[in-house]
Amino acid sequence: MSELITADLVDLDLSADTKEAAARSLAERMVAAGRVTDLDGFLADVAAREAQMPTGLDGGIGIPHCRSEHVTEPTLAFGRSAARIDFGAPDGPADLIFLIAAPAGADSDHLTILSSLARQLMNAEFTGALRSADDPRQAAALIRGDQPEPSAAAEAEPGDTGDAAEPTAPAPVAAAGAEPAAPAASAPFRIVAVTSCPTGIAHTYMAAESLENAAREAGIELVVETQGSAGFDRLAPTTIAAADAVIFAHDVEVRDKERFAGKPTVDVGVKAGISRPAELIAEVREKAARGEISAPAASSAGADRPSPMDAAGEHGDRFGTRLRKWLMTGVSYMVPFVAAGGLLIALAFAIGGYEIASAKSVADHFVWTEQDSWAALLFQIGGAAFTFLVPVLAGYIAYGMADRPGLVPGFVGGYIATTIKAGFLGGLVAGLIAGAVVMGIQRFKVPAPLRGIMPVVVIPLISSAIVGFLMFVVIGKPIASAQSAMTDWLNGLSGTNAIILGVILGLMMCFDLGGPVNKVAYAFATGGIAVSDPSTGSLKIMAAVMAAGMVPPLAMALATNVRGQLFTKTERENGKAAWVLGASFISEGAIPFAAADPLRVIPSSMVGGAVTGALSMAFDCTLRAPHGGIFVVPLIGQPFLYLLAIAAGTAVSAGLVIVLKGMRKTARPEAAAVADGEAAAGGAGGEAKVPATV
Repeated sequence: MSELITADLVDLDLSADTKEAAARSLAERMVAAGRVTDLDGFLADVAAREAQMPTGLDGGIGIPHCRSEHVTEPTLAFGRSAARIDFGAPDGPADLIFLIAAPAGADSDHLTILSSLARQLMNAEFTGALRSADDPRQAAALIRGDQPEPSAAAEAEPGDTGDAAEPTAPAPVAAAGAEPAAPAASAPFRIVAVTSCPTGIAHTYMAAESLENAAREAGIELVVETQGSAGFDRLAPTTIAAADAVIFAHDVEVRDKERFAGKPTVDVGVKAGISRPAELIAEVREKAARGEISAPAASSAGADRPSPMDAAGEHGDRFGTRLRKWLMTGVSYMVPFVAAGGLLIALAFAIGGYEIASAKSVADHFVWTEQDSWAALLFQIGGAAFTFLVPVLAGYIAYGMADRPGLVPGFVGGYIATTIKAGFLGGLVAGLIAGAVVMGIQRFKVPAPLRGIMPVVVIPLISSAIVGFLMFVVIGKPIASAQSAMTDWLNGLSGTNAIILGVILGLMMCFDLGGPVNKVAYAFATGGIAVSDPSTGSLKIMAAVMAAGMVPPLAMALATNVRGQLFTKTERENGKAAWVLGASFISEGAIPFAAADPLRVIPSSMVGGAVTGALSMAFDCTLRAPHGGIFVVPLIGQPFLYLLAIAAGTAVSAGLVIVLKGMRKTARPEAAAVADGEAAAGGAGGEAKVPATV
């Protein structure tokens, strides 16, 4: 196994002044070392990960990282910046930058090393040693662990924090899977925690380390289960049973979450676990003192899980939030099928024309030298992917509600929805019904000998039978009729009605830039074309949705070029990437601007998106591909007018954001403007300044 970091991958005098430039500088060292095969492709993956969530941490640390097919082996590059670089941390720019690169299929040994590094970054003595290192070889050895690790006991040195409190012996912090310590005469408060993040490389383990450190200071016994890329060691059931409370710090679903039911619980994002662990511990202790629990305890078979309506009653208006998460779980698993299948079908049309849809099966007739055979092959592969859309949607909605037991009835209900032509709407209903049925079955207490076969045999059998009966006999036909009526309505849209729908879809696409509202509009559009013969109305909706989704990043890119003085240096750098992101239909490219100035950027984006959606509908533009941006223009009906609609919306958004930002500058006292300089990425007056990166 190669060394994770060498002296050649260390830059103690990093001269970059933006996070993009820093990533490029460190990535170039990886390319020179043969660890990265495609510099631009890798940097695009880093930027995509950066757009999900800031990678800056308190204490002057930046950890840009990603998984990428352009990485040959897990690698770490380290840079130290005297100028300090903004990675979006709440406490300001970073001087220690770690670029972590993991291949798509990284081995567990390397990932374990990366997780250990992530934990080390929470140790002030370790980061202090890196700040004082004067030789790249010394820094690389420190990061690899070749030099003696800093002692955690150093944190207790008098005078470090100015605290007058007497030091207390640290409470034990156990490893995941360990048995709890035997209770002392006065047993400490016990907490179990789970941490996880989308990439599973850095934030997962930093949150764990931060929580463990805070637990030591509070004299609390805490055990963490890190659900990262290297897998996870499941907490022992006895450890969970002995715990007084639970902390979830996660950005992806906690696996087997029902294990922790029936205990006081705090549920937050992973960044909260890193930045405010003491607050989370205090909050969960208060809940325990009040006797507030998350849900009735669940048996090993999942019995006693509350139904959706019970959950709604227990948490009040949080049922709406849960419903949104369930639906978004289904949509998130469905979208890759939409993108793959839709683009394959669109490419088939581009090669062989629309008549390729009636070609013979390539299993029976395929000629290597015929263009039409290749077009038919692409069309039929894309069609195969499309057949999974509704079952996957339904299956993973049920999974979001009831975990793995919901998959079988969800997929069965989704498949039935396709056979009775209930379509996308039928899939939504089937998924919700399947999840609710499984959760209802899990409420029944069963004898201990039967619990082992409940999730494997009994729950799939009973739930599939119930869902199948309901979909075939009771509600399937009314849903199919509603789906047909909606299709007819879309086909009949024209004039003012079509323009109004375009406005609504444009507003939704630009409201949260890739968030739930954006995804609802996108799912509505893709659901309409995810059939063998989509209607003209559905094709118009797909065109309007994609056009509007391209506007926000393009508008911000244009604005930074027209009036660059209104934007920070970081925003101007982001504007360069926003051209490509917008042209590729990646609405998230505008997130850094919206995070820095939401009250001006988001309304401006929504107005431009509404203009584009309305014009696309008015021009009768159509689109058969669910993704691709300007790269699928040949597949667009009325392509010139389509580009004109995008240009008009982009110009409107850019103009509006320039006017609003200009008014802010004018309204501010001149002295304050001079004092703030380019660093004033936030709002005017008393508005809080938000880091300009996400």
